Amino acid sequence: MAFWLDIAAFALKALLIVASIGALAALIARVTYRDAVRRREIEVRSINERYDEMRDELDAEILDRKERRSRAKARKREAKASKREAKARAAASTGKRVYVLGFKGDPMASTVKQLAQEIDAVLTVARPETDEVVLRLQSPGGTVTGYGLAAAEISRLRDRNIKVTVSVDQVAASGGYMMACAADRIVAAPFALVGSIGVVAQAPNLHRLLKKNDIDYEELTAGEFKRSISVLGEITPAGREHALGKIEDIHTAFKSFVAERRPAADIAKIANGDVWLASEAVSLGLVDALSTGDDLLFRLKDEARLFEVATVARKTLLQQLLGGLGFEGASALAPLGAIAKAFSAVRRD
Repeated sequence: MAFWLDIAAFALKALLIVASIGALAALIARVTYRDAVRRREIEVRSINERYDEMRDELDAEILDRKERRSRAKARKREAKASKREAKARAAASTGKRVYVLGFKGDPMASTVKQLAQEIDAVLTVARPETDEVVLRLQSPGGTVTGYGLAAAEISRLRDRNIKVTVSVDQVAASGGYMMACAADRIVAAPFALVGSIGVVAQAPNLHRLLKKNDIDYEELTAGEFKRSISVLGEITPAGREHALGKIEDIHTAFKSFVAERRPAADIAKIANGDVWLASEAVSLGLVDALSTGDDLLFRLKDEARLFEVATVARKTLLQQLLGGLGFEGASALAPLGAIAKAFSAVRRD
């Protein structure tokens, strides 16, 4: 018995070593080919087909054989008719297409590069005044530069006469709402939060703490306002006033952008930094209509072909072969280590 326990323990340890080497190789591959992994490619999926697949799966479960056959025949007839219509639309270059993009924002708007790439892809095929883009947006806002760029990317579509609808299910506040205003139309779920048309700048100041502990700190600058606000240096009244002036300038630009894109809104009333539920925001001119993103697409499916456009990371060959172990590989091997220890304990007993 002890002999077989020894064999089992050895086999498990060998397996653990091999798997650990594989995880290490995946880690090295991720570091070595970081730039290659960061390259992204466009992935396009038909949302209409996804709805059809869901319908077929439900039919298979809830209909009896006779009903399924009858439904299948009806769908074949519908498919033939749809095919003829599709050919006719293709010949006439008609038929609406809706491209669905997504943006989940962080404080730095770090996914704006992916959004720009998706917009590039759409612009290569979208037809002005015919096709539409739906952007599913979720963001509480962040940096002025990041979200200003994101809004400018969306404006590229409008500038080419491609209708843009922004759909907000949870939040589009501050810079996120700036992005939404770049669209032709804003649709939001009733309890989504929108607004926060304001600007904030904040930083701790440790100057008094350093002074209290007799620690000298110097900042050498050229230019009166090179460092208006400092974390370690003293903030002077002139520096504070200058920083506040810059914040006001940014707020003025923000308000002007909203006023241009949302002419029905009372800027004096809404540009105070407050947020509103979408159900309240409709009457304020912040939102055009109430709807969840899912219901918006569900209603569009009968009048247009819907395509989800997304950027996905391109995996290296080694990552594909290793099944995408990456950093998660080590945690996946933990159970093997525990089993090996258990066999070793039994063998010692």
